[in-house]
Amino acid sequence: MIVFLNSQDSLKDYGLDNETAMVAAMPFTYAIKWNTTPRRIFDQFYAAYKTFWTPERKKKADSLGFKPVQVSTLASIIEEETNASGDKPLIASVYLNRLSKGMPLQADPTLKFALKNFGLKRILNEHKTVQSPYNTYTNKGLPPGPICTPALETIDAVLDSPKTDYLYFVANSNFDGTHIFTTNYSEHMKFARIYQQELNKRNIQ
Repeated sequence: MIVFLNSQDSLKDYGLDNETAMVAAMPFTYAIKWNTTPRRIFDQFYAAYKTFWTPERKKKADSLGFKPVQVSTLASIIEEETNASGDKPLIASVYLNRLSKGMPLQADPTLKFALKNFGLKRILNEHKTVQSPYNTYTNKGLPPGPICTPALETIDAVLDSPKTDYLYFVANSNFDGTHIFTTNYSEHMKFARIYQQELNKRNIQ
């Protein structure tokens, strides 16, 4: 299967490449036998993917100026940002606002993906210099493809994200999994410092 997913010739029939192929591997249930060929497995993935992307969802993606692949890519970042369902649409609004303003996403999960270390608890300045198309601190726009398989609710959180003026968010210092959203950098840094202080108190490196 890995060989198939790394083959540009195999994936071009689906309009995908080896950076975007995993958008089709959505979290559904599939009937796969031990001798099912990689192409037939991927055919199942792709059929489910096409079914998920109803005309209504495609219309919502169009209204954002996105293709389905781009929606899934952004959703994958949000998936790694939080488990808090209520925060997902707001985080989506932050990233969409940054994209519309030409700001870099500055999404920590993309650095973790680039560094192949999702266990990082703190992102340091040294991490932000990694040379990778997935470094959204140094590269503007979306990364080349998804960094994980997002939940269906996360994809819909992007499609149904509210209109806000938020440009920043930081994890809540009470560590309940929620975030604080702000519209300007100075206010953001106030809450970011509180969060960093709490990390220090808890000796989280």
